[in-house]
Amino acid sequence: MAEAAAAAAREEGAVILKTAEQAGPEDLLSAAGYIFCAPENLAAIAGLMKDFYDRCYYPVLGQIEGRPYAQMVCAGSDGANAVAQTARIATGWRLKEVQAPIIVCTHAQTPEAILAQKVIPEVELEKCRELGMAMAAGLNMGVF
Repeated sequence: MAEAAAAAAREEGAVILKTAEQAGPEDLLSAAGYIFCAPENLAAIAGLMKDFYDRCYYPVLGQIEGRPYAQMVCAGSDGANAVAQTARIATGWRLKEVQAPIIVCTHAQTPEAILAQKVIPEVELEKCRELGMAMAAGLNMGVF
């Protein structure tokens, strides 16, 4: 999902795609906008994404206000709690949501399905591409 959004955004300009583990406060400070993408695990954002927010929240607080953001969540059942968690953090940072969240539901409910590699349907990847393109175009045009 993140790769699809980033590839489409690159058509409009510079994009940096990093995993939550690789990203830090300096990345948030240097970016004009953000697309947060995370899996939902046990009805919450994945641990590595939570770690990213924990490491970055206070170091950038008060320095990224007003920047645009969107989010994408891959969930086994509904994704609503993961979306709410990121939205709460974005509210604290005073970011501006520029598109409704994308939630891709895999319906993985058995241990085997949960642990299996996921294949995101093309129709869902197209939504991710559209989000990436819209974010990049909005930044380029100064809409956000």
